[in-house]
Amino acid sequence: MSRTLAGLSALALLAACAMPPQGVGPQDLKNFDEAVASVGCTLVTEADYLPVELQTGLTLEQLQEIAAFKVAAKEAVKLENGGIKLITGACA
Repeated sequence: MSRTLAGLSALALLAACAMPPQGVGPQDLKNFDEAVASVGCTLVTEADYLPVELQTGLTLEQLQEIAAFKVAAKEAVKLENGGIKLITGACA
């Protein structure tokens, strides 16, 4: 399964729940926002996720769960290509 498809699965599973993923704290969410902003505010492909993984120290699975949380919390929107775009903070 490609990273984009795995991301879609995570988004679908968590989209109904606006709770931060278990084990992810406020600082992790802040680091996520800053790292995603540094790559252009979108997460679509492995090329987008890898630098965010490196900057945050979070796993791909955690990033996908946070992305789903951000969509559910209306801090990000789903893109037609399967990714997400942050719409708050530096990405507003």
